[in-house]
Amino acid sequence: MSDINYGDPNATPPMAQAVPLGLQHVLAMFASNVTPSIIVAGAAGLAFGGAEQVYLIQMAMLFAGVATLFQTVGMGPIGARLPIMQGTSFAFVGVLAGVAATQGMSVALTACLIAGLIHFALGSVIQKLRFMFPPLVTGLVILAIGLYLIPVAIKYAAGGAAEFQMAAESFGSLKHWTVALTVVVVSLACKFLTKGLISNAAVLIGLIAGYVVATFAGMVSFGGVAKAAWFQVPTVMPYGFEFSLGAVIGVTLVSVVSAIETVGDASATTKAGAGRDATDDEIAGATYADGLGTAVAAVFGGLPNTSFSQNVGIVGMTGIMSRHVVTIAGTILIICGLIPKIGAVISSMPLPVLGGGVIVMFGMVAAAGMNMLTEVKMSRRNMIIISVSLAVGLGLNLVPSAVQYLPGIWKTLATSAVAPTALLAVVLNLMLPQDD
Repeated sequence: MSDINYGDPNATPPMAQAVPLGLQHVLAMFASNVTPSIIVAGAAGLAFGGAEQVYLIQMAMLFAGVATLFQTVGMGPIGARLPIMQGTSFAFVGVLAGVAATQGMSVALTACLIAGLIHFALGSVIQKLRFMFPPLVTGLVILAIGLYLIPVAIKYAAGGAAEFQMAAESFGSLKHWTVALTVVVVSLACKFLTKGLISNAAVLIGLIAGYVVATFAGMVSFGGVAKAAWFQVPTVMPYGFEFSLGAVIGVTLVSVVSAIETVGDASATTKAGAGRDATDDEIAGATYADGLGTAVAAVFGGLPNTSFSQNVGIVGMTGIMSRHVVTIAGTILIICGLIPKIGAVISSMPLPVLGGGVIVMFGMVAAAGMNMLTEVKMSRRNMIIISVSLAVGLGLNLVPSAVQYLPGIWKTLATSAVAPTALLAVVLNLMLPQDD
């Protein structure tokens, strides 16, 4: 074991060490990976705990694993061949939830497929586009994503985000908040009072604790778990193909931001694990894998994939840069994605349990955006870009009637918080002169 160079992506630790390390990567991203599918399914009006929601959760696990193998194993120019963990991206939730609610899952997933192919094509030019997405722009977009999602987290913790759930007498009850706060408290305790595996899986452990409390409170039904099969293969285009230009533009815009985020994660991985910069081939390969993972997932009903930054932190913490460890993690996710029973167990989780988890997760998304903005000099120019982009992006989301006369999909994009913030940040950054 002593002759293994753990800073080498091709290092092969013994299985007794590699399997627990791979499981650690899965546990660190598991909750964040399945949550976007639950939220988009809810926005689309799919029954909570129903077969369609279970299927979307399955696809989140299955194609996070497939996309991870695209990165770690690679095919030709595709894949960074680095220990980069892929998963379903929160960045797309605002746009996809809006599209799914107004135009259905068929339009949303078709947009994901086309945007994934465009994302894939970016691999050949991504280095030339990086100047358009400095930390000012990417930090702003990630901050907007977090701020947009925080009210969703509060609604889930109180009982649900659908109109009928918010109108229910139990909405905001002490029982709901007791369960949600159990998740928050246990997550924080695991994160800051423990180390290693438990610390990295803090949110997942918090969700399990909340699930147990909710079960004793009579809030959990296992009927869906009993009905779910033990094995199921994915369905090709389960919602059909339905094109909408506005939806494609919205998802593609977020895809470009996601591609830049993946470039950052590839660079951070090589810095953390090997003390070097990522090569041009690694950056291009990471982008190709990102886009291909998104496109393939969409064909079978999965949401877009991106690199997961929390797993970069694990590489830095353990000092083990072996891509074979993350290949094992991807394989574990694929196995989970083929077993509907696992999706059904996740789907049986009461909304306040999920709400407690996403309060932590969405808050961390916003904090990650703020952290990126700390790299930016707060000149008058940059402060104007930040203020105008956030004011318009979040303002239209809070007051959607302000653009009520826009045609359907354009209104959805204008009120998604993410799309207008990203567009304004890019345009203003390119147009406004630099301060003297």
